[in-house]
Amino acid sequence: MIFRRALQREFTQTAAAVFVALFAILISTVLIRLLGQAAGGRVPPEAVLALIGFGALAQLPTVLTLTLFIAVLVSLSRSYRDSEMVVWFAAGVPLTAWIRPVLMFALPLVVVVGAGALYLTPWSQAKSAEYRERLDSRDDTHRVAPGVFRESSGARRVFFVEVGAGEDGRVRNVFVSEETEAGKLVVIASAEGFMRTDEEGRRFVVLEKGRRYDGQPGTPEYRVMEFERYEVQVEQKPAATQPSRMRALPTVVLLAQGDSRSLGELLGRIGLPVSALLLALLAIPLSFVNPRAGRGNNLLIALLTYLLYSNAVSVFQSWVAQGKFGFAVGLLLPHVIVLCLLAVLFYKRLAVSPFWRARA
Repeated sequence: MIFRRALQREFTQTAAAVFVALFAILISTVLIRLLGQAAGGRVPPEAVLALIGFGALAQLPTVLTLTLFIAVLVSLSRSYRDSEMVVWFAAGVPLTAWIRPVLMFALPLVVVVGAGALYLTPWSQAKSAEYRERLDSRDDTHRVAPGVFRESSGARRVFFVEVGAGEDGRVRNVFVSEETEAGKLVVIASAEGFMRTDEEGRRFVVLEKGRRYDGQPGTPEYRVMEFERYEVQVEQKPAATQPSRMRALPTVVLLAQGDSRSLGELLGRIGLPVSALLLALLAIPLSFVNPRAGRGNNLLIALLTYLLYSNAVSVFQSWVAQGKFGFAVGLLLPHVIVLCLLAVLFYKRLAVSPFWRARA
């Protein structure tokens, strides 16, 4: 009982620390990528927080899988380094006795990983795609930001507003540069501007007290027009109808479709909780540390094992999506290989006497 309580407490504490570190790294990575897109005008600044949330939720099952593997590995490796394993082995506790505590700790997390892979990740991917489509469907007036040159969605128009809209809804010192389909350049500069919506719901940009320059770049032929009031109707863009990505489709839809691509995506979702469970068990023999050898050797081997395992699942997922393998073969083969490796490692650790006996 003391043995199990001590392991459960250490697993929980280590997993909490590892999860916080991995989640902070994930958030930082997503934040840097989105800030770069926001600086380039591809993502509005007000949408960064929502997209960070969707991205973090989509990667949560992977983070939990890696957290489970590292928590078990680090906890048992510490027991080897501090010679606690020597005490347990001397008391007659075999290495297989660690399987039950590890399973008791891992199974709740495996259930969360499975629920996240099957339901949470597709939902967050769908919401993220829907949010991005809604942002792309906005008209160019929503892209204007004070003090920043902004390019339109069609990359044919550039806006600049020196002073943003105040309480009266007016902007000051407006600059618009547009390249027409005929290759001419139109530049408009005005002192003030605002938005107007008529009774039919059509939106107009109203500029006051400005000038319009029309001409062909590289030639002296330009036409200058001064105006007191200049109105341009804003074209409402239809909602984007991009094809649904496989990662954003619900699991029920994948089961109903049943084609190769759907089965490949389904294989990846089912394989994530299975790999989380096998990695937790695999951490037991991989945690062995010989004090006379380097302390980081087992960590490097464990990291290499995780990378090979995750890449193998991804490769089989791709092969199933391409129709090269059947669904059952692609689903079972990588996990069966890891299960055989797990049995071999346990047999090796049980057959070979521990280092403390070998020295005696």
